[in-house]
Amino acid sequence: MPMGKIIAFANQKGGVGKTTSAVNIAASLGVLGYKVLLIDLDPQGNATSGVGVMKKSLKMTTLDLLTTDATVSQVALKTRYDNLSVIPTHTTLARAEYELGEKEEGEYVLKKKLEEARETYDYIIIDCPPSLGMMTVNALSASDGVVIPMQCEFFALEGLSQLMFTISRIKQHYNKTLNVTGILITMYNSRLILSMQVINELKKHYADKLFETTISRNVKVSEAPGFGAPVYYHEKRSKGSLEYMNVAKELAERI
Repeated sequence: MPMGKIIAFANQKGGVGKTTSAVNIAASLGVLGYKVLLIDLDPQGNATSGVGVMKKSLKMTTLDLLTTDATVSQVALKTRYDNLSVIPTHTTLARAEYELGEKEEGEYVLKKKLEEARETYDYIIIDCPPSLGMMTVNALSASDGVVIPMQCEFFALEGLSQLMFTISRIKQHYNKTLNVTGILITMYNSRLILSMQVINELKKHYADKLFETTISRNVKVSEAPGFGAPVYYHEKRSKGSLEYMNVAKELAERI
């Protein structure tokens, strides 16, 4: 029985298309026939609403998973999309940051909870909060790989070296087998000279890590969360939908 793979989507900079990428790649893997669990670890809860789950009606959330005896199978909800379940969240999750810090072996809470889920799902995608706190440490301690979504801009490069340093620290202390699965360029605009400069700079240092597909700035991708839908279900033939599908295929090959 092959074990499911756990992939964290992480970047401490907000607004880089992290949640959008986690939601759309999780949904695309579902369309490709894999059983997928999306875990919303960001207290803003955008991944939860991005797959059409109403936060007001939630009985159990990521907070229960991290701070009580609740199991993955108790907290996970089936979405209305093919092969896609979600562990939803709302703003109360911010409390977990403190509670995990107080716990003995608080870095491994999520890892322990996900052991059983690896037998149920082919892919477990974790949408991390835009910070390098205890919840991100939990996600990285539990994961086989990290996908780093980043925008094509100069400051993104600075943030990337910080993140790479954090990942190597976590690898050293908590998770020897953690690897960077790939760097995903989002909100790409091929007409900007800056975009080309940033990509060339990335190729110099991380050529083997860059996904071949870049995610363009795309109206349909931006619109889809307002409908509580991944872009594939909002506008199947849009450029964004096709790009995310290509990244999902590439991700499945890389792992």
